[in-house]
Amino acid sequence: MKDILGRRDQIPSVAGDQVLPRPMASPAASPLLKRLFDIAAAGALLLVLSPVLALTALAVGVALGRPLLFRQERCGRFRRSFTVSKFRTMSDARGADGTLLEDGQRQTPVTALLRRLRVDELPQLLAVLRGDMSFVGPRPLPAETVAAFGSAGMIRSSIAPGMTGWAQVNGNTLLTNDQKIALDQWYVERRTIWLDLWIVFLTLRTILLGETVNEGNVEAAVARFGRRPTPPIEGGDAV
Repeated sequence: MKDILGRRDQIPSVAGDQVLPRPMASPAASPLLKRLFDIAAAGALLLVLSPVLALTALAVGVALGRPLLFRQERCGRFRRSFTVSKFRTMSDARGADGTLLEDGQRQTPVTALLRRLRVDELPQLLAVLRGDMSFVGPRPLPAETVAAFGSAGMIRSSIAPGMTGWAQVNGNTLLTNDQKIALDQWYVERRTIWLDLWIVFLTLRTILLGETVNEGNVEAAVARFGRRPTPPIEGGDAV
């Protein structure tokens, strides 16, 4: 009898060109398993990490003052708008011409550490509970940015945005925008609950060891979806 998890397939490994076999969830089972995982994990983490949330709020208050949270409208599943929240990590410091300074100049050592450990994103657990976001998926972007991506934007908006994603564990800030979009589309096409769990593991690894570019995975995504000019990814205290 065929296993309920369906056929076996392969996903690129953390090593690069090597691939690791793993069972793929069936199309019918995967969305339900994913949502159940999101609810259970987000609820548990909000309880367990409540002291971390409190300490982070205190650190932001001391370093930057109020407001503690950065909020912005972002594009969710099917391009529905929702409000994404995270702890502020940058000030509104501006240069002599009135434009915002570079990101690094608007951070303090404390808030830079919060970004490095990604604890600034913990308020998004509430969005996961509400169903606006998932643990894993393309990162939420402003609606105008997603619209500018054309068909690629429609593809990445066919599922809920995530707190972490395939692009984030394969280079993130070290990648170009077109590489990120290709990786997002690769994930949408290949997503399973097992791939999600692998990405969660790689996210923890990235937090501990830092960002590195997985050339094999990036090349596979770009080869599948091609290179195309993409607009700059904007959004203030970007998430």
